[in-house]
Amino acid sequence: MKKIFAANWKLQKTPAESANFADQFLAQVGQLSADIFSHKEVFIFPQNFSLDILTQKFSSSKVQVGPQTIHFEKSGAFTGENSAELSQKMGATLVLLGHSERRQYFHETNSNISKKIILCQGLGLLPVLCIGETLAERENNQTEHVCFQQLTDALTGVDTQKRIVIAYEPVWAIGTGKVATVEQVAEIHSKIDAKMKSLGFKDFQILYGGSVKPENAPQLIALPYVDGFLIGGASLEVASFLKICQCL
Repeated sequence: MKKIFAANWKLQKTPAESANFADQFLAQVGQLSADIFSHKEVFIFPQNFSLDILTQKFSSSKVQVGPQTIHFEKSGAFTGENSAELSQKMGATLVLLGHSERRQYFHETNSNISKKIILCQGLGLLPVLCIGETLAERENNQTEHVCFQQLTDALTGVDTQKRIVIAYEPVWAIGTGKVATVEQVAEIHSKIDAKMKSLGFKDFQILYGGSVKPENAPQLIALPYVDGFLIGGASLEVASFLKICQCL
């Protein structure tokens, strides 16, 4: 199974800056002696204004691009929303869904996330579903309960025979510099794997996210059930992102 290295740029990078990143990334990859992506997948989730330029830049490469969220309807009178169908026509092949910032700031519910996953599956877009607990929930020993509830509710009605990617991101570790311990990551990833299998899923991967950097990536990627990373700040610079992609 290929390891996944996914970049979440949030509200960073103009289309010009995104194009420059793509040019630098492809140039540096091209200078490497071996095909480093023969056993890896690279995803980039840019701010929506940069989606079109990145799908063009990466069209002949193995890098896949997708929006950071979509609306659960294909089209209609939903001002300000992103269309999964239009994103796909622009070249997107995947979608990031359920990020904790979407849940916290935009009050996104598991019910709506489920609708979005079902829409993505219908269009042939790969859903990347984020789950994770807050610091208070971690301290109250609710990590497993919270993650399992998010999985169960968000995956209601979803086709278990189609591929899906789960990104476990402890909310308290996103952009804070804090990283879950190796033991914490290993434990929850193992439990998520078992939960997904109990729900009937076979074709899935589990990513870890939360202050992943070149320094801690090798130790984390070596853990069982860690199939890759969802990377924030460290994915904004070509050098650091590429270094994480080479951590195996």
